[in-house]
Amino acid sequence: MTLSSSRNDSPPSPSAARSGPLTDFPAARIVWALTRISIGWVFLWAFLDKTFGLGHETPAAGAWLEGGHPTEGFLSKAARGPLQGFYNGLAGHAVIDWLFMLGLLGIGAALILGIAMRVAAGAGALMLVMMWGAALPPENNIFMDDHLVYALVLVGLALVHAGDTLGLGAWWSRLGLVRKFPFLR
Repeated sequence: MTLSSSRNDSPPSPSAARSGPLTDFPAARIVWALTRISIGWVFLWAFLDKTFGLGHETPAAGAWLEGGHPTEGFLSKAARGPLQGFYNGLAGHAVIDWLFMLGLLGIGAALILGIAMRVAAGAGALMLVMMWGAALPPENNIFMDDHLVYALVLVGLALVHAGDTLGLGAWWSRLGLVRKFPFLR
């Protein structure tokens, strides 16, 4: 679905291409959809690896299902900067582990499916900004890193209705509950 009020799957005329939104182009919608799915996979993979200890970042012995604490390693060892004490205090608490893991799963699934994009973008951006804040200053820049870039991309994905292409976003937006509570879009 485009940002305009009508859908047109044919490429805009050359004059419209200069004045219309870039999401009028089918190729642009596909790129945004693939970006959405890719970032969704980043979140979902983190959930799977931490849950089952698939060995990429989490060894089998450290899996959540084996009693590991998915927030402990990063928050207790990698946190640094002015907020280090705050994040160290959150590390390994069961409530924080559950919130983190449900966030990874929910954000990843919503992005891959293209549903609840506003909620997923907001929650994902918040999680990413918190991860950024846990490791200040960033290693390669005075303030900018990939967490902030991903957060901005998530907001952009929601704004261009990226869930409507190669996803269930258009169907989702027609549900009665979503029409009643548009923030669920």
